[in-house]
Amino acid sequence: QVQLVESGGGLVQTGDSLRLSCAASGRTPSSLHMGWFRTFPGKERDFVASISNNGGRNYYTPSVKGRFTISRDNAKNTVYLQMNNVKPEDTAVYYCAAAPARSDWYGYYYETSGYDYWGQGTRVTVSS
Repeated sequence: QVQLVESGGGLVQTGDSLRLSCAASGRTPSSLHMGWFRTFPGKERDFVASISNNGGRNYYTPSVKGRFTISRDNAKNTVYLQMNNVKPEDTAVYYCAAAPARSDWYGYYYETSGYDYWGQGTRVTVSS
């Protein structure tokens, strides 16, 4: 069983930077692809970014590309989401997700069904 714990959320202002962290335990980090999703009030969980198990492939939703950066430190069992130049529309609950390092993950890295494990979420609020 994989446990994921997010941290780093909070209240920030438009244009600020914020770094979310996701600490993973229960499996060797290099055996997991990782992702970040977010949920807006009353909406489904949306894809934000993902990173392959060895960090070689990164993917982003268009609205965050160039502002957010996903990275991982397998030695620390941690995945990060660096959020720069945040906007009010980034206000959401952010969830960390993990998937066993299957090769077919590359076909659905942007779908919630592509992940087997989820954290509890961390709230990010961006004021204008």
